[in-house]
Amino acid sequence: MLNSFYAKLSGLFLVMIVGLGIVLAVLGGRTAQRYADEVEQKLNRTLAQEMVPRFEPLLKDSIDRAGIREKITDMTGINRRIEIYLLDRQGELKASFASSATAIDQQRIDMAPIRRFMSGDDLPILGDDPRDQGEHKPFSVAHIEIMGRKQCYLYVILGSEQYASVAGMIEDSYIIQGALIGFGLILLVVAGLGLLLFRRLTQRLRHMQHVVANFEQGHFDQRIDEGANDEIGQLAACFNRMADTLVETMEELRQADRMRRELVANVSHDLRSPLASIQGYLETVHMKDGDLDSDERQRYVKTALRNAQRLNDLVGELFELSKLETEQVEPTIESFPIAELVQDIVMQYEPQAEAQAVELRAELPEHHARVEADIGLVERALSNLIDNAIHYTPEGGHVRVLLTNRERAVRVEVEDTGPGIPEDDLPHIFERFYRVDKSRDREKGGAGLGLAIAKTILELHDRTLEVESTVGEGTTFRFSLPLVASPTRSS
Repeated sequence: MLNSFYAKLSGLFLVMIVGLGIVLAVLGGRTAQRYADEVEQKLNRTLAQEMVPRFEPLLKDSIDRAGIREKITDMTGINRRIEIYLLDRQGELKASFASSATAIDQQRIDMAPIRRFMSGDDLPILGDDPRDQGEHKPFSVAHIEIMGRKQCYLYVILGSEQYASVAGMIEDSYIIQGALIGFGLILLVVAGLGLLLFRRLTQRLRHMQHVVANFEQGHFDQRIDEGANDEIGQLAACFNRMADTLVETMEELRQADRMRRELVANVSHDLRSPLASIQGYLETVHMKDGDLDSDERQRYVKTALRNAQRLNDLVGELFELSKLETEQVEPTIESFPIAELVQDIVMQYEPQAEAQAVELRAELPEHHARVEADIGLVERALSNLIDNAIHYTPEGGHVRVLLTNRERAVRVEVEDTGPGIPEDDLPHIFERFYRVDKSRDREKGGAGLGLAIAKTILELHDRTLEVESTVGEGTTFRFSLPLVASPTRSS
């Protein structure tokens, strides 16, 4: 508890409150003392001057101490707290008539306060106290003639020893006592309210600490109630956003780890199959070299070469996809006629389509448009889509490549009449090595990288590859490329 933020904050607050109380008490005491001195001095400013006519007859030839004391006794009704001193011109003490038996500590009085008093400066003006060296008290002073010497001084201290301290004033003043008691009560109330407010404030911090501790222990659904829109609320909002980001990042990492495992498994399988086939056929040729006729040997070698080509294509696609995903490939944007590119690609794939008894045709608009993109990457993406459509279209089906001129773009669609893609498989078809028909022969169905490569290429162009499919009817892939000029009529 002592190490808690609430304890430290409360302790600091109480120290400040107590310190403030002490400072204000000291300042208040000094102010009260100064006010009392001012009142005392203003009320008795002419006291010394009034006492001069009574004392001068007793100071003609010598200082009649007995007579002066008798006079002082008669005047106790004027001010019972006075101490009377006789000074020469230089402030040297000539005689003392104080009621107390305390010894005189100071024989010379500083003349500066006396001159200020005689010149009429603002009160209070404090002078030296002969009985307490270093102390200053309110006084009254007037010129008096002592044994023929003029310009001497009758110096009257207005506050006796019992009123010299603040404690004495407090003891004798119910006003000061009441003020100090009221001030003490105010400090207690402020301290109590401050501790309650601090508890309310730190309660939110304790809740925040509890949520963060639970989050650290793996409770990633924990969030902080933001409450008011103050600094603590903003801190809670920042933590909630950070927690959401961390959870999303962790989910992405888990997904990436799953994909990495699947990639390793798929790559291992796809590499192992052609390698095993190549090794098997080469071992057969090696072992039966003398027993094989020329046609049989050629068949084994061709099969090995075909598997080697498959292996080379797979490795090439993997490197290509890796470069695209890590953005090592920077698209070279240029203007080119998209219709001509489509015609060229369709012509390249016509032999493959005819071999599978699939009709492949391009449907182009009357006005050919120029688009802005990397022609090499677009050719790769479009080739992958057409190749994928031919592979999955049965005999007698057809594959169409359609171009449609839009206001600011050209839409490209590759449509087939294949078996279609089930709805559950649609979100995964762009993943590496994902194949809708798991039983389909890999040599015929491909390695499952073509769609992933096409999607990544279009993302590099800030474009999206969309898919629409109906089971039993076919599948359509579409994307768009930005126009760079008005369509021109083809010749």
